[in-house]
Amino acid sequence: MPTTWKFNSAGQIVFGSGAADQLGDIAQRLGLERVLVVTDAHLVDAGICGKIESPLAEQATIDVFTGGEPEPSLAAAEACVAHARAFAPDGLIGLGGGSNMDLAKIAAAALAHSGSPRDYLGENKVPGPVTPLICVPTTSGTGSEVSAAGVFTDQENNIKVGAMSNYLRPTVALVDPQLTLSCPRKVTADSGIDAMTHAIEAYTAVDYKDFPLPPGETSCYQGRFPLADVLAEKAIATIGANLERAVEHPDDLAAREAMSLGALLAGLAFSNAGVALVHALEYPVGGATHCSHGAGNGLLLPHVMRYNLPKRRKQFARIAALLGEKTDGLSEDDAAERAIAAIERLNTAIGIPARLSDLGVREEQIPELAEKALGITRIIRVNPRVPTLPDAVQVLKEAL
Repeated sequence: MPTTWKFNSAGQIVFGSGAADQLGDIAQRLGLERVLVVTDAHLVDAGICGKIESPLAEQATIDVFTGGEPEPSLAAAEACVAHARAFAPDGLIGLGGGSNMDLAKIAAAALAHSGSPRDYLGENKVPGPVTPLICVPTTSGTGSEVSAAGVFTDQENNIKVGAMSNYLRPTVALVDPQLTLSCPRKVTADSGIDAMTHAIEAYTAVDYKDFPLPPGETSCYQGRFPLADVLAEKAIATIGANLERAVEHPDDLAAREAMSLGALLAGLAFSNAGVALVHALEYPVGGATHCSHGAGNGLLLPHVMRYNLPKRRKQFARIAALLGEKTDGLSEDDAAERAIAAIERLNTAIGIPARLSDLGVREEQIPELAEKALGITRIIRVNPRVPTLPDAVQVLKEAL
C-alpha cells in the first residue's frame, strides 16, 4: 500500500477579475505565435471569445474552433483534432466550460503525439507532454482548468468515457470570474453542484495509505491526503455559502468570484485525491439520458453520501459544519445526517432534479446502469466503501 502522496496541478494558475487581459503576455512568455481557441458558437455570439482574442491579437495569429458542445461526443473531439491539425497551432486555448476545455486537452495530446482521441481514453495513455495549453473557464464547476482529465460521450455505447493523464494538465489555468457573469442560470446551478460533488468526493475518498492500486499500475488519483483535505474543506465552505446566490443573482460579481475560487479549489482537490461512486454512477446515467454532468452528479450526491455514511461519519459531520449547519452539541451521527440534508436542500434551492425518473431513467434500466458504473475501476476504487452490484442497484433505485 502507498506510503507517500503527491500533488499535481496546472503549470501556473492566474486568478482574478480581469485576468484575461494578461493572455497576450502569457502567450508571449510561452513563445506562442499561432493559437487555436477551442470554444463554441454561443460564446462567440456572446462576445466572450472576442474578449480572449483581443489581448492575443498583437502576439499571435488566431484561429477559432466553434464546434464545442455540451457533454462533448467523441465525434466532436475528432472534429476538433482535425481542425487543429489543419491550422497547425503552436498553442491552444480551451475557452468555456469543462466540455470545451476537454476538447482542447484531447486536441493538444493528438497534436503532440498523433493518433485519434480514442487512443488516449483510459488512464495514462498520453505518452508525454502535449502542445502548450491555456484553459480559461467561463463556468464555475468542472475544475478542468487544473485537472488531468478529459470526459467525452461515447454515443455508440451510451456512456461517458475519460482520458486521464497528468500530461493533460494545462500549462496555464487562467480564471477570470468576469467571464462567468453571462453564464445562464441552469449552467450556473449544474456546474456549481458539480464542483460541490468534486469537493465532497475528494474529502471522503479512501485514505491514500489504503488506496487499492494493483502492483505495476499507475493512477492520477490516490485517495484523500492532507493537502487535498485542506483544499476540499475550503471549497465546500465557499461553494456552500455562495452557490445559491450566484444562481439567484447572476450579476453579483462577489458571488461569481467566490464560485470561481470554490470550483478551482475543488478541482485541485479531486484531480489529486479522486472522484468516486457519484461520478461512476453518473457516467452511464448521463450517457443514457443526456442530462448535464453536473445535474446528474448533484442528483446522485446525497444518495451516495448516505451509502458512504458508515465509513465517513466524521468527515460528513465536518461537512455539515462547513455548510453552516448548527452541529454544536450533536452526536457525530446526527451531525453527519445534517450534511446530507443540507445538500438535499441546496439541490432543491438551485433546481437540481430530485429523482432519476425526472431525467427519464426507467427501473428496468437500473441493472445495466449499475453494471456499467462498476466497470469504471479507476474511480470506483476511490470510494471509501467498496460497492457491489447489488449496492449500486440499490443506490440507483433509491434515487429513482
